[in-house]
Order: sequence, then structure tokens, then C-alpha cells
Amino acid sequence: MPTSEPFDTRPGTIVVVPFPFSDRLAEKRRPAVVVSSERLAAIGFIWVAMITSIGRGDPDAVVAISELTGTGLSHRSFVRPAKIACIEPARILRVIGALPPPDLVAVVDRLHAFVGTPSSSLARSL
Repeated sequence: MPTSEPFDTRPGTIVVVPFPFSDRLAEKRRPAVVVSSERLAAIGFIWVAMITSIGRGDPDAVVAISELTGTGLSHRSFVRPAKIACIEPARILRVIGALPPPDLVAVVDRLHAFVGTPSSSLARSL
């Protein structure tokens, strides 16, 4: 059950949440990393990227977690920046750790690559 207790929603925080499947109306409790700023949490939302133990697929779509110490994860894991969810902070079930800073930088860089160019460049290309 989600709680009304406030959790740490800073970028890089690893949380357990009911993460939605992308191909059906269901969700699974799983670890995820907060990838949005506290500014977004202040208006009632956070973005989380899925964490999985499966690292196969497009190498640009996964970031290997380099060090498990402090993450709360028990085995080799990967962040999938292509699989993000927007959830309310109250949906966080618990905080288990934090992503190593270099890994968070890699995840955010991949997110920026998926989002594309800044709006000013996008507008010029239309």
C-alpha cells in the first residue's frame, strides 16, 4: 500500500513502486530510479525509470549500474531510460537506496538523447 509519508524524491533515489507495464493495463512492484527534479515533485508528480536485472537489447537503451553498494539492489541491475513512468509521490512504496552519481549522469544523458533537441532547435526544424 502506498503511504502518505513523504519520501526522498531527489534525482537518483532508488524506490520501489508499482511500475506500469507498457503493453497492458497492469503493474508490477519493482525498483525504479527517480529521474525528475524536486520541482516536479513539488507539483505532485515524479518521473521514474525502470530498473531491471535484464541488460539485453539496444545498448543505447540501458545503463548498467556500476556499483551495487548503497543502491539497495541485491544483484547486477540495469536502468532502462526508455521506460519511464509518471507517478504521484504517494505511490512510492519505499526508498531502498541511491544510484551512483556517474550512473545517474549516464541515465540523464540517455533521457536527453531520447527527448531530442531543445525546443528552440526543434521549432527551427519545423
